[in-house]
Amino acid sequence: MANIKNNTITVIGGGLAGSEAAWQSANRGCKVTLYEMRPSRETGAHRSNGLAELICSNSLGSNLSDRASGLLKDEMRSMGSLLLSIADETKVPAGSALAVDRELFSARVTEAIEAHPNIEVVRKEVEQIPDEGIIILASGPLTSPALAQSLATFCGQKNLYFFDAISPIIEASSINMETAYSASRWDEEGAAEGDYINLPFHNKADYLSFFEALTSAQRIELKDFELAIETGVDAGNDAFFEGCLPVEIIASRGQKALLYGPLRPVGLKDPRVERPPYAVAQLRKENLAGDLYNIVGFQTNLTFPEQRRVLRMIPGLENAEFARYGQMHRNTFISAPDVLQPTLQANNRKSLFMAGQITGVEGYAGNIATGVVAGINAARMAFGDQPLCFPVETMVGSLLNYITHTDPKTFQPMKANFGILPALPPQLQKGGKRDRATHYSARANNAMKEFLGQHDLA
Repeated sequence: MANIKNNTITVIGGGLAGSEAAWQSANRGCKVTLYEMRPSRETGAHRSNGLAELICSNSLGSNLSDRASGLLKDEMRSMGSLLLSIADETKVPAGSALAVDRELFSARVTEAIEAHPNIEVVRKEVEQIPDEGIIILASGPLTSPALAQSLATFCGQKNLYFFDAISPIIEASSINMETAYSASRWDEEGAAEGDYINLPFHNKADYLSFFEALTSAQRIELKDFELAIETGVDAGNDAFFEGCLPVEIIASRGQKALLYGPLRPVGLKDPRVERPPYAVAQLRKENLAGDLYNIVGFQTNLTFPEQRRVLRMIPGLENAEFARYGQMHRNTFISAPDVLQPTLQANNRKSLFMAGQITGVEGYAGNIATGVVAGINAARMAFGDQPLCFPVETMVGSLLNYITHTDPKTFQPMKANFGILPALPPQLQKGGKRDRATHYSARANNAMKEFLGQHDLA
C-alpha cells in the first residue's frame, strides 16, 4: 500500500476525468486536493479557466441505449456520474445525441466541485508526479511539458502522441437561412423538427469548387502547436488520430471522401428542392441561447484567413462571422498496455491511478467514465479496500480491458464501440446490427447492475 494519510487523494488535472474523479473520491469520504494549472499556465486550446471545459465539440455522442456511446452513458448514470447529470441538465437540441451548452456545462461543474466540502481546488501547475500518497493523474492531452517529461520518465519510454483538431464556431445571426434549412439525418427520434441547420451543395460543380479550395488552402505548420522540443517527442505531419481528422486531411484522401464523412448528404433532403443535394454540411447548436453553431465534423488546421475564405464557400455561410476559429493541438497519451492495469493503477506503482484521454480512451463520455472508475478505486484504496475491475461485458469494463490488453505495437486511442465487447452467444448473433446492439446493451446493463449491487456502488 502507498503512504496514505487521513484518506487524502491528490488529483492532477481539472478536465472531464479529473473533475469526475475528484467528485467520486470526495463523495466517498476522502479529502481531495484537485490541481488545475489554468489560469497560471494556459494550454493554447482552452478558452476559459473553468473546470471540465469541452474543447473539440459540444457533443458527447449518441444518447440512444442501443448505441455504444449511449450504452456508456447509461452505465455512467447508474454509477452516479456528476458530469453526466450536469450534461443532462445543460443539454441543447441535437437529435439523438447529447450535446451541451459548453459554457454552462463547465460553469455548473466548476460550481459543484468548488462547493464540495471534501474538495480543495488549487490553481497551480504540478511539474512532477508526486512521490507519495494516492495520486490520480488526469492531466489530459494537453499535459504541460514538465509533467509530460515526468510522465515519460515514469513510464520508462517516450509518450505516444497524436494531433487533434477543433471545429470553428459560427454566429447564428450570420447564417443565410434563405439557403440553409432545418433537418436531422434520418429524421431521428426526438428530432422531427430538425435540430441541425443544413447547408446544401445542390450541384457537383459548387462542391468541386469548395473541394479544390479546401485541399489547396494554406495550413498552419504543426510545429507551431507541438511540444516536441520540450518533451523530446518527435512528431510527424501524419500523426493524426483517425477519430478526429482535420477536414482538409479527409478531403486529401480523394474527391469523394467528404461525401462519406462530414458532407454526407444521405437523409438530408432539402424540402424546397425536388432533387436531393449533392453534399450537405451541418451546423449544430453550441449553446442554449442558440446564437452560436459549430460546423459538425469540420475540425481544421487551416490558417484563420483561409478558414474565412474557404468556409464562406459553403452555401449559407457566405457572410459567416466566426466566434472561434478551428485549431490544431498536440495530444499526449501513454502506452496503456505497457503501463496500466484495468483498475487504472500503474503497473509499477499501485497508488498511482491515471484517468482521461491520457490513458488512450477517446471521446468525452469515455474520459468521464475513466474518471468515475479512478475516483472509485482511489477511494477504495484509501479505505483499505481492493480496487475493482469492472466486468468486460459492460462498455466501461471493455474499454479499460481494451486499452490495457491490446498489442502495444499497434495501440491507438479507442472510443466506445460494440466491437470491443465479448462476442454474443450464437443464438443472439442472428438478426440485424440493431438487434445485436440491443442484446449487447441488455447484457451490459444486467452485468453492471449486478456488479454495482455486489460492491454496494449503486
